[in-house]
Amino acid sequence: MADRVVAKIAAQAAKEAVDDRPPDGASPRATVTVHRDAARVRITLELGYPGDIGRQCGAVRSRVAQRVRALAGMEVPEVAVQVERLHPAASGAQGRVR
Repeated sequence: MADRVVAKIAAQAAKEAVDDRPPDGASPRATVTVHRDAARVRITLELGYPGDIGRQCGAVRSRVAQRVRALAGMEVPEVAVQVERLHPAASGAQGRVR
């Protein structure tokens, strides 16, 4: 299977895994290296802030590995998640308050 096909599967899975995508944020992007029956995946995404960034990245890793395994039939030994940008909540929050 071509790298770009697996990358599309991974990007869609990452999009599904993020619960609160920022409305003005870009869609997740994926790059994939396929070697035999294994795919190494790098996901770049934007997240809303504040939020549990660690939990969301873990959910992305898990969902991407699961969907690539199910749809492409490949093992996924590595999913690297890079948060490119954090979008502040639109609720009028003004940062820290003492």
